[in-house]
Amino acid sequence: MVQTLSYAETGAFSALLTDYIAQKPELAPFYHRFPSLENVAAQLQEKQAAYTPEARKRLVAALRDQYGLAPEPEPAIEANLLLLGEPTTFTVTTGHQLNLLTGPLYFIYKIASAIKLSRQLKEAHPQNDFVPVYWMATEDHDFAEINHFSLFGKTYSWDAANTGGPVGRLPLDGFAEQLLSQLPPEVPAAFHKAYAESKNLAEATRKLTDALFGEFGLVTLDADRPALKQALVPVLEQEITAQASNTAVQATNARLTEAGYKPQVYSRPINLFFITDEGKRERLEPDATGADCVEVTVRNTARCHTQAELLALARQHPEQFSPNVVLRPVYQELLLPNLVYIGGAAEVAYWFQLKDVFAAFGVLMPIVLPRNSAEYISRANAGKLKKLGLTTQEIFRPLPDLKKQVGATLGQEEISFKDQQQALAAAFQQVQDVAQRLDPTLVKTVAAEAQKAAAGLAGLEKRLSKAAETKHETAYTQLAALKEKLFPGGGLQERSENVLSILINNPEFIQDVVKAFEPLALEFTVLEEK
Repeated sequence: MVQTLSYAETGAFSALLTDYIAQKPELAPFYHRFPSLENVAAQLQEKQAAYTPEARKRLVAALRDQYGLAPEPEPAIEANLLLLGEPTTFTVTTGHQLNLLTGPLYFIYKIASAIKLSRQLKEAHPQNDFVPVYWMATEDHDFAEINHFSLFGKTYSWDAANTGGPVGRLPLDGFAEQLLSQLPPEVPAAFHKAYAESKNLAEATRKLTDALFGEFGLVTLDADRPALKQALVPVLEQEITAQASNTAVQATNARLTEAGYKPQVYSRPINLFFITDEGKRERLEPDATGADCVEVTVRNTARCHTQAELLALARQHPEQFSPNVVLRPVYQELLLPNLVYIGGAAEVAYWFQLKDVFAAFGVLMPIVLPRNSAEYISRANAGKLKKLGLTTQEIFRPLPDLKKQVGATLGQEEISFKDQQQALAAAFQQVQDVAQRLDPTLVKTVAAEAQKAAAGLAGLEKRLSKAAETKHETAYTQLAALKEKLFPGGGLQERSENVLSILINNPEFIQDVVKAFEPLALEFTVLEEK
């Protein structure tokens, strides 16, 4: 069963996201087009004019190299690789880090959103084809963010020899012993196979993603490839010579702040990293040392370059440069015939900082669509909700409010001595009036007695309320446990639970999610197990 509620009703999302969904006019200057079928049609026409045959040829060649020349086991992937060579084919893209064994549930929800929207666009535009793409963040170097995941309350981690370089290049040394061998026996074989048969983390992530979403034709892209980096050369030249992205972001940040929104990401003078000969990914910093370096240093190294030297490197070896969070979206849109980017709330926020960046580099900004968010309720938990007299929408309310509601359902008497307190105060006021007339020195004594009596009555109210609660203590304990199960640590399930916590018991979970999601409805989904 599928139900929906507004993102605002969940109380779990930022004002920027809910304001965007509400199409508040204050945010209109920060995005290109709002996500709707009509606006996708206009985006398609604009992208078709901007995306060159050379760019398409480069993309398809790189994907063929990534997947290998032989067809993949999943025919749907092979079919979409062929379609990407056609000038009438476009993409719907989402991106994510290389979280181990997919990480939190929202990884699944991002990709499911892209798959479902691609299907809906095909229905709306039968003369075109639409391919869902997962952009792997293989060039990220913050290994500590991705080296662990949680399953059934236990944290699994991988202690790799991290060099500080792109995580996609990490060999899987020790992965089987440290992590795979520790997993519960019920974990599907595909999760083991993807890592056991791969040489690095990028390959393993692609193989696992292919296993989970291959039937839907999802194409996975690793852009950390020399052939693809050739497309980045004009961006590198402009960034090195004019530092165009930082200028654009700073101007946008000022306008966002004035509109009442906090910028999500920090822009640097040069929004590029450099891949060193040792494989580390280090920031480029202009005049960072103030010593012998004329123009730019590579952070944490003794390496420095003049602007002319850096330009020559960019033209000859663009694969040594890596865009940061500000320029990665520009790189993505240069490579792909993309119409829509699907991201989480934090991603939507930082994409709103980038409209002027796209304009500065002459690259078309895509439609930015918040991914579908969801709460999954198993049959067992749905039964517990029903037993407590709660609906799936009501479970989003704070626990104290739910306790009152469950108490009322169970017939718990609400203990309140508000009327008695008012009557007591009125009675002591009369006594105080008499004291004022007959002996004013006793007024303070009367006030003290009034305070003591009020405190005594409040204490009785508290003890009697506790007695009423004790009568239904079992139900309240079950309620608290259910609330924690559905909202771990007080947060959304999708931000901490791994897909295996559901997939082991419901092998059709991913199919159910794709079927349930309506990306352009922009509503929170509550999915109850069949």
